[in-house]
Formats: sequence, structure tokens, C-alpha cells
Amino acid sequence: MQRAARSATRLLLLKPFVWRLLDVRVHGVDRLANSPDTFVVVGNHSSHLDAPLIFGALPGRMSKYLSTGAAADYFFTKWYTAAYTSLLFNAFPIERGSKSTSDDQKKSSRRGLAAALLSDGVPILLFAEGTRSRTGAMGAFKPGAAALAISRNVPIVPVALVGAYAAWPHHQNHLPKGRPPVHVVFGEPMFPVPGEIAHAFNERVRRKVIELHDTTARAYGMKTLAEYARTVAIEKSQARIEVDRTRAPHDDNTTKN
Repeated sequence: MQRAARSATRLLLLKPFVWRLLDVRVHGVDRLANSPDTFVVVGNHSSHLDAPLIFGALPGRMSKYLSTGAAADYFFTKWYTAAYTSLLFNAFPIERGSKSTSDDQKKSSRRGLAAALLSDGVPILLFAEGTRSRTGAMGAFKPGAAALAISRNVPIVPVALVGAYAAWPHHQNHLPKGRPPVHVVFGEPMFPVPGEIAHAFNERVRRKVIELHDTTARAYGMKTLAEYARTVAIEKSQARIEVDRTRAPHDDNTTKN
């Protein structure tokens, strides 16, 4: 019953709403034709639109049982947000930023839950950066998804979301306006090669996501991940220069005294 309600809600409410809110174009679905039923979806994470976009863009046979890892400290602290994410995305909580021993144990149990889902044949969606980008640039990938794929011998389906940050950046407090363009780009399922360690597989996946993103961004005249990263580097450099400039008079006076 819950599974049927979830599928109906996604198909009849969530996808039409997101597709009306944005000008969505999906690429690479043909690359998923031979994907097994159990897999790990990994993509860049830059807005609250990311999970709905991926669920809506995946073929029905792949999204039907897909379960999403969601931040416990954001989505599972209130009953209504937990109910929403569980209903729409079959979500399970992931602990972030553990500091104490008890938190470490809880985090370990969450990793165990993801592995258990894969063992039971349930595909999962994980955002390997661990949190949304605050700048549009892509953060480092944590190797957990790669380790899961290796341990359960399942592929990672790479996906790039192009334009999601521009449509709804972290600092924006309202829904996107004017149907901004967003592209969802799937790559072919990637299997770990024999003997490959998690960090190496993780790096291959990260590079593939960058390639999928930037190739599409250039084709449609949109901002690449490299350009977002360059903007961040320039802003940090300018901030350091400004700090040095404000400190300079004080330093000169201290030297004279």
C-alpha cells in the first residue's frame, strides 16, 4: 500500500510540479538499458531539487524501489519532514558530523542500513559530497558509496545535474521563477574493476560526473563546475587581499611605535 501511494504521489504530483517549475531536459537514459535492478546512484548535489529531478528522470523500473540517503539532522528531526521524505523518496537517515562515541556508533549503523538495503536488492541514491554545495562548485566525494558498491558488487550510476544550483542556490529562500533550464545527465553504470579500492573507484566516479556535467554545460552555454570553482577561488583571493589591506595600516602603526 505504501509503495503504491509513493509511486502515485511521485507520478501524479511531484514530477509534474518539478517539471512545471523548471525546464527539464534528460540525457543518457538509453545508457541505462542494461543496468541491473540493484545499483547506487551518485551525482553532484547543489539544491533541494536534486532528488526529485533524479527520481523523475530515471526510468520507472529503476526509480520504483529506489531509496534515498537523507541527512538525519536536516530531514529526520521533525515528524513532518521525516514523513515527507520517507513517503516521496523512500528515505533512510544518514548521520553527519558525528563528534562523540555514541554518534560514531549511530553513524556506523546507518552505513549498515545502506548495505543491508543493497543486500536485499534495493537500489539507493547517495550524494557523495555529503551536503549541498554552497557555491555551485562540486565538493570532494566521500568514498562511502564506492565502498558500498564494491562490497555488494553492484554498479554506480553516475548522474550530473546541470543548472540546478543556478535555479535554486543555497541562499535563495523562494522557489525558482521563470522555469530556468536544468539538465539531468546519466552516464553508463560503472562497475568496480577487480582489486580496485574504494578511493580509486570513487575518483573514477567523481571524474565521470564532472565530465557529464561540463560536457553538457558547454553544449548549452551554461556554467561548468570548473567555472564555479574558479569563481570561488577568485572570491577567496579577493577576500584575503581585502583582509590584508585593512590590516596594513594597523601593522604600520605598530611597527612605528
